[in-house]
Amino acid sequence: MKKSILIACSILVLSSCKKEDKVQEIKTEIAYATFGDSISDENALSKEEMLAKFDKLSQGDTIDVKFKSKIKEVCKQKGCWMNLDLSNDKEVFVKFKDYAFFVPTDAANEEVVISGKAYVSVESVADLKHYAKDGGKSQAAIDSIVTPKTKYSLMANGILIKKM
Repeated sequence: MKKSILIACSILVLSSCKKEDKVQEIKTEIAYATFGDSISDENALSKEEMLAKFDKLSQGDTIDVKFKSKIKEVCKQKGCWMNLDLSNDKEVFVKFKDYAFFVPTDAANEEVVISGKAYVSVESVADLKHYAKDGGKSQAAIDSIVTPKTKYSLMANGILIKKM
C-alpha cells in the first residue's frame, strides 16, 4: 500500500514538473509620446487607406479618422502644424484642435498615429505663403506661390509619436 501511494505521489510530482510545449506569444509594446487627447494605436488606418478616404471627400465634408503615417515636415517656429505622408506623393496638412497642443519642432521623419477630423480644404495664397515661411522655405519658393491649392487637411485631437 505504501509503495502504491509513493508511486502515485512520484508520478504527480514528475508530471507537474513537465516542460510545457506551448509557444508563448510575445507582444511587444511600442512606446509613444502623447500629445493632445489620449489615444491608442489600435485600429488605426494605413496611410493608403487614409488617402482612399480623402479621395472620396468633397469640400465641406468631415469624417472622424485615426491613421498611421510619417511626419514629413513640422512648423519650425512652434510645432503648431505638420505635414504627414500619404501614398502617391500626397500629404495631409495637420493643425491641432483649439491650438491646445504642439508637437516637437524636430519631429520630422518620426512615425505617428493621429486622430481627428479629416476634411478637404482650399488654402489661400496668403495662407500658403505663411506656411511656407514657417516651414523655413526660401524667399524664392515663397514668392513662387501664386495660386490657391486644394489640400487634404486634418484637425487633430490626439497624436502619438513613436519614441526611439
